[in-house]
Amino acid sequence: MGDLMQGYRDLVVWQKAMGLAEATYRLTQSFPSEEKFGITSQARRAAVSVPANIAEGYGRGTRPAYANFVRIAQGSLKELETHLLLAERVGLCASADIHGLLADADEIGRMLRGLINKLSPRT
Repeated sequence: MGDLMQGYRDLVVWQKAMGLAEATYRLTQSFPSEEKFGITSQARRAAVSVPANIAEGYGRGTRPAYANFVRIAQGSLKELETHLLLAERVGLCASADIHGLLADADEIGRMLRGLINKLSPRT
């Protein structure tokens, strides 16, 4: 994949996505135990899916497959944002608790779009 052959762990977007997943785990540790199989599980799954799909796409070895997995990561990122906003709406956390996570998600989203553009064929 040419200039994109650096390992996925070297990608700043993967590193930031791992940080967001870690922050999501830390935030959801304070959620009530009755949410263990609800929003806690859903938010964590979506958060982990972002860096995991970046890594899996890289492992596929072709630009089209990689771009597809990065798009899936982008979808998971939007899902995570939705879970975080819902958690705030239903009183599981305060707006201040998710503000930084949402800002990070915005930045990661821009980075994912940039990566998709690099991976997509030029017309």
